Amino acid sequence: MKIVLREDVDNLGIKGDLVDVADGYARNYLVPKGLALPASKGVVKQAEAMRRNRETREKRLREAAESQARQLAGKAVELTVRAGEGGKLFGSVTAGDVADAIGAQLGVEIDRKHVDLAEPIKELGTFEVTVRLHSAVTPTVALAVVAQ
Repeated sequence: MKIVLREDVDNLGIKGDLVDVADGYARNYLVPKGLALPASKGVVKQAEAMRRNRETREKRLREAAESQARQLAGKAVELTVRAGEGGKLFGSVTAGDVADAIGAQLGVEIDRKHVDLAEPIKELGTFEVTVRLHSAVTPTVALAVVAQ
């Protein structure tokens, strides 16, 4: 059965895609849950409009992310923290701290969820921090953690 997805469905497709699925899957799950519509001429035209809108929105988001990436490229951010002997920090530097420092020093507002830190930083030094602005745009910022 051919259907048009109204929402993103894992392992099937994204909103606006025209896909072919088993009749039972469509009738018993996708259509009743509002995730899809049976494909008709009108629905297919609506799906094309959804795809065009998605592509336009995606292009606009990517351009905005590339603009922010140009502002971040090759820049360094310094974060002053309290530290004890041997360079150990009192506490740690989290993704939220890095996002706040980028916003304050570089003027680029970043959500903490977009800062890639495998684990919080617990020592002084210089670190390379990746910022995921978009799935295809990930600039790197040099982070210097210095003692107060």
